[in-house]
Amino acid sequence: MKSKEENLLNEQGETKVLDSSCWQFMQATIENLSQQQIDQAQLQKLSPAALAYLGDAVYELYVRMYYLLPPQRSESYHRLVVAQVRAETQALHLRSLTPHLRHSELEIVRRGRNATTGRPKRLDPEIYQQATSLETLIGYLYLTDQPRLTELLQRLQLEK
Repeated sequence: MKSKEENLLNEQGETKVLDSSCWQFMQATIENLSQQQIDQAQLQKLSPAALAYLGDAVYELYVRMYYLLPPQRSESYHRLVVAQVRAETQALHLRSLTPHLRHSELEIVRRGRNATTGRPKRLDPEIYQQATSLETLIGYLYLTDQPRLTELLQRLQLEK
């Protein structure tokens, strides 16, 4: 029997089981990376851009681990991951998560959106702001509430 943490929601809201070994590896990685806790005073000193910087790395690691099984060629991994870490896809993910966010999380999203400076020329500024907001939220939750981060990441509708 699978634990509730090993279940993912698909776009119809149905439960999908994540391979147990992949899930255990992901959990161990998150625990090992987060051994260094940050206190509230240090957290307040971090800019939304710094949280987005961290969130970008955490998000990409999650996506890479999601696609790790079944084994594939490097080119396939790359194609799948790039499709998910694009700003346009991140903006879609933020919009899908917004109804599930708490008030405090919406405030972090707002801070991330307002802190956005510059953007790639190919992107609509709103898309870039939303992508940065998602990364800010992920970085913040990584430092403050990893079970909540896991819950939200599992809601993402990544395509296989």
